Amino acid sequence: MESISTFYKEENDYLYRKGEEKKSHAVVENLILKLGLSDEEAADVAEVDVAYVTKVRAELKK
Repeated sequence: MESISTFYKEENDYLYRKGEEKKSHAVVENLILKLGLSDEEAADVAEVDVAYVTKVRAELKK
């Protein structure tokens, strides 16, 4: 019998990706608010694109 990992990949699952995005958003938000990091610094630490950090920062200003 083949392993389920042959057929199912977590990273392709919608709920898995949504959870990862939510976690990344929280990390970036904390880096901005609590540590006062620049977009580039926050992106480097959180391992996301600078554009994503810019988007999060814009949401925080609303």
